[in-house]
Amino acid sequence: MLSESARMSSAAEARFRVQAPNSTPRAITVIALDATSEVVVRRLAGAGWPHSTFLIAGPAGQPGAVLRDLAGKARILVNEVRSADLIVMVAGPGGRAHAASPIGQACSLQRVTTTTLVVHAAPATDEALSKTLAQVRPWSLMVVVLSDESYVESILRSFR
Repeated sequence: MLSESARMSSAAEARFRVQAPNSTPRAITVIALDATSEVVVRRLAGAGWPHSTFLIAGPAGQPGAVLRDLAGKARILVNEVRSADLIVMVAGPGGRAHAASPIGQACSLQRVTTTTLVVHAAPATDEALSKTLAQVRPWSLMVVVLSDESYVESILRSFR
């Protein structure tokens, strides 16, 4: 007897699968929440992603989330959320992801899906990671902790 997975992978079932790529690609906004993730986001943006916007969250202590593009131009959070199908926040360990709250609130109001990728470098402590997770978890439908920043690109490709 075939398992459910094997049966669904059979040639007979393949005829029911959609064979064409999605005709309307997702509009994805990637936001670096701290200095650690800014390096990762800038590197990703250099690869040229169609239908994607790359932003940097401003420093902590400012009301709301101050966003800027990679050239330093200020962006309005609500407008960025409205134009996106998916918001991907990127953070490093250490609890400097203060912008996750206002970004998450704006996404909740607009019903925009959120994902957070936490790049957990080897020298970071579990305590530092826990601080970041406490900040992003309430505002993310999915949180992924990555041991290597190279996985960020693979995950973004999967969202396309």
